[in-house]
Amino acid sequence: MKRTISKGRLWTARVMYGLALLFMLFDSITKFIKPAPVVEGTVQLGYAEHHLVVIGALGLIATILYAIPRTTVLGAVLLTGYFGGAIATHVRLDNPLFSHVLFPVYIAILVWGAIWLKDDSVRKLIPLRQKED
Repeated sequence: MKRTISKGRLWTARVMYGLALLFMLFDSITKFIKPAPVVEGTVQLGYAEHHLVVIGALGLIATILYAIPRTTVLGAVLLTGYFGGAIATHVRLDNPLFSHVLFPVYIAILVWGAIWLKDDSVRKLIPLRQKED
């Protein structure tokens, strides 16, 4: 039996989900459009311009899976891997911690936080506190 969740929790989850989804759609689509700042940023990170399409496709596929209710968790897992690559890239370049290295972690918190707020089974897998005996 599925428990109902409060309106506050539901709307918080929706906002978190929407922000993560919009950011990832924007990020992925700009890799296909290739505006100059995206190309320059990609090259500064050590990737060639022709990598943009592959990176964009991987991000877009994971984001689409995240957007589909039946595959949300699979999409979140794939996005987590995608974010891990971004973190590794920034660590390798000694980029600033809070603005660059941890930014993918902030998006991952939105991705998983939205699922955690809405899904009892995910809350059971990832409890924030242990049940007291």
